[in-house]
Amino acid sequence: MPVHDYDPPERFVAGTVGEPGSRTFFLQARGGGRLTSVALEKAQVAALAERVGELLDEIVRRSGGQAPVPALPPTGTEDTAPLDVPIEEEFRVGTMSLAWDSERQVVVIECFEVDDEDVEAALDPDPARNLLRVSLDGATARAFSQRATALVAAGRPPCPFCAGPLDPGGHVCPRANGYRR
Repeated sequence: MPVHDYDPPERFVAGTVGEPGSRTFFLQARGGGRLTSVALEKAQVAALAERVGELLDEIVRRSGGQAPVPALPPTGTEDTAPLDVPIEEEFRVGTMSLAWDSERQVVVIECFEVDDEDVEAALDPDPARNLLRVSLDGATARAFSQRATALVAAGRPPCPFCAGPLDPGGHVCPRANGYRR
């Protein structure tokens, strides 16, 4: 299996290419002179950001505050820079896994390549598929979660009636019986 392993990465971020409404979402890891960009869905970025935050909160709770995980990203750890170029998609993400390595005190994120022909691949990842594995300390994981959450929220504003995304020219709103708003 082709494994893109970053332990630890110099940089690990979620980012987009394109305008709201037609953005492509990426996870990007950089380190050791290598750059890996993988494409994924907006919902996957949102779920990963939420789960990383929940995992870190649970680690802090279980350790009684003794784990090296900050409640908020430390000042200066924010990464607001755009994705590194060139952005060349290595693969599209299907399944992801998230774990806390208590021995090393790091969050481990694994992103497996999607297999479009096999619906059951989501339940049983094929070991021959690509894998992006990233190990992050608590502060870096917290900063990743915060940036990814903000990235997802920076899309199109929601319709005040149906909460669906609004395009610049409006949208067909189901709450308005299919008329544009």
